Amino acid sequence: MQIINIHEAKTHLSRLVEQAARGASFVIAKAGKPMVKVTPIDAPAPHQIRRLGFMTGEIAVPDDFDRMGGDEIEQLFTGEA
Repeated sequence: MQIINIHEAKTHLSRLVEQAARGASFVIAKAGKPMVKVTPIDAPAPHQIRRLGFMTGEIAVPDDFDRMGGDEIEQLFTGEA
């Protein structure tokens, strides 16, 4: 994420707001210390963003998953039908 010092943000505010409205969030810093994050209004809230593992326990993967179809795949490579 882009970090912009407060002086540069004041100088280029219109351009930065347009970029943020298109989804390019940025952070405004004062003396190198991040102060605020600018994001578009329609950006999803952190609790709305789906993370890996959200379907834990919903899908069952067979124990032999990594060997499934092995014979058929081997036949495709060797040409033996």
